[in-house]
Amino acid sequence: MVLNSDGTKKPFRKHKPSTERSAPAKPGMQARAAAAKILAAVVDRKLPLDGALDHEHGNPAYRALGESDRALVRAILNTTLRHLPRIDAAITALLESPLPEGARALHHVLAIGAAQILYLDVPDHSAVDLAVEQANQDPRNRRFAKLVNAILRRLGREKQQVLDEIGKVAPMPAWFIARLEKAYGRDAALAISESQLEPAAIDLTVKSDPEGWAKRLNGVALPTGGVRLAAFDGGIPSLEGFDEGAWWVQDAAASIPAKLFGDLSGKRTADLCAAPGGKTAQLILAGGVVTALDQSESRLRRLRSNLDRLGLKAETIAADLTTFAPAERFDAILLDAPCSSTGTTRRHPDVLWTKGAEDIARLAALQERLLRHALTLLKPDGTLVFSNCSLDPAEGEEVVARVLADTHTVERVPIGAGDWPGLEVAITPLGEFRTLPTMLKTADGIASGLDGFYAAVLRRVA
Repeated sequence: MVLNSDGTKKPFRKHKPSTERSAPAKPGMQARAAAAKILAAVVDRKLPLDGALDHEHGNPAYRALGESDRALVRAILNTTLRHLPRIDAAITALLESPLPEGARALHHVLAIGAAQILYLDVPDHSAVDLAVEQANQDPRNRRFAKLVNAILRRLGREKQQVLDEIGKVAPMPAWFIARLEKAYGRDAALAISESQLEPAAIDLTVKSDPEGWAKRLNGVALPTGGVRLAAFDGGIPSLEGFDEGAWWVQDAAASIPAKLFGDLSGKRTADLCAAPGGKTAQLILAGGVVTALDQSESRLRRLRSNLDRLGLKAETIAADLTTFAPAERFDAILLDAPCSSTGTTRRHPDVLWTKGAEDIARLAALQERLLRHALTLLKPDGTLVFSNCSLDPAEGEEVVARVLADTHTVERVPIGAGDWPGLEVAITPLGEFRTLPTMLKTADGIASGLDGFYAAVLRRVA
């Protein structure tokens, strides 16, 4: 019983349920919020973008979205990361004073909004409105909501002028531009930087008849023996030849190392660091009796699945290469070594934001250890191809040079430029392969370029 203050009985009143509800999120708001969170994870915590965008184990905010919003998040993030130095320059130019120390969440809201206004087909008012809403919903950023509104509205009004001004800024991080300049010169470094703004082509490695498959799939045959596709509707599995296992997706540059062996008929061949298996398939088709080694059993499961679709078989072993000791040595070994992947920024624009100079040094040291051990697994007169998808000579040319300098049982086998018509420019004076994203021009309407790759052929002489 509830009493009034004078002791009389208080009348019972039924409480009506509250009709107040939190306002629903604006359309597109959750996608922008997810994009900002993932951008922070990539740029600030150095987490790979592919992991954040994994449909099963990725960022929870991303996994909560429908497929159309997921596609929008992917477009926003890829665009932001490709253009981030220019976006930062645009924002900085419009600020009267730098953002407060530690205002990283605010930076990411501004960057996501700016990417939409400057580079994506998103109405300016929508990008501004949702960015302001993001700021208002975050206690850290609420006091900057007016600043977000002012900066992004001005970007919209002065878009062309801003684009002209920031076009002088290299779209790769300064630390990596400096390394490219040292390796290839200023002009080449800037050209490589610009090339990463273009999405990568879709290349196929075919079992046979590249000219025929190019015609059937409305593509072009490449000097690597593969096929490059023009734009098409639908997914890869919908294309002719997929179910039959007539081809697989593999960048033109990635297909080169396995081709450097030539005929492998009957030869005992190892593909070290083998998953996901594109190069393994090439070695099998070249006639090799192939053992595919990878440290990860889950990656080997993917490799076996890929080989099953192609109707190909290989022995698979899950093992650490540094301690791998087979009973019999190999006639041929492909070591496509773990690397910084800086040659793949057209496909993976997060690479240069999740890696640094210290990672390149660490990976180069690992590659050298792997190469030295792999050479012990090679028979006399056997051939080893060492490769990786880094643009940095520290992970390619310099590793091989150190090994050759003190390993007198091994020699370099020069690659002949005449054997690679259309890619002669990729053969170095020492006879090694060095592809750059600016190489391999193709027909109008079909994307040019290829991944940055390094490959060298070594022979054991004793």
